[in-house]
Amino acid sequence: MDHPSAKLKVAVFDRTVCVQVSGRADFTCTVDLKKLIAELWERGYSHFIFDLCDCRMMDSTFMGVLAEISLQLASGGPQPCPLELLNANPRIAETLENLGVADLFQIRASVGPLSDKYEPLSQGDPASQVELARTCLKAHQTLIALNPENAQRFKDVAQFLAEDLHRLEIGESK
Repeated sequence: MDHPSAKLKVAVFDRTVCVQVSGRADFTCTVDLKKLIAELWERGYSHFIFDLCDCRMMDSTFMGVLAEISLQLASGGPQPCPLELLNANPRIAETLENLGVADLFQIRASVGPLSDKYEPLSQGDPASQVELARTCLKAHQTLIALNPENAQRFKDVAQFLAEDLHRLEIGESK
């Protein structure tokens, strides 16, 4: 059964960025998400809210990328603003807790979507396999660094990703 990747939509208000995640949040949309956050961060935005009311699930790469973003926000500027996750379903909230990263986020509920002014995330050039492998590896390394218990969970995944990235980088340099 084919499950399409999440659809990401963005709305910007004053100094706040709202990202609506619908569907299955997995590794395939993480490169575009990181580019969006980096671009908006460079433009001075520091308050990010992820609206998860239509997000059915998140894979570990997506959660690791969210953790990376949260760490960036926490270390940036005189008034760090925690990454907010709205309307996470019980499965997502429990997984974040089990991974030991829930405290990186302000997790809360709201009534319905935050906005009706979301725009689809503009798709740039597709991420290269190297870029995708690098993003997946970094996300898992972040999860491992944040919680030693995650080393056992993700050591095989991280090793595979590191080997895959190395193989891809060698192939790219030829």
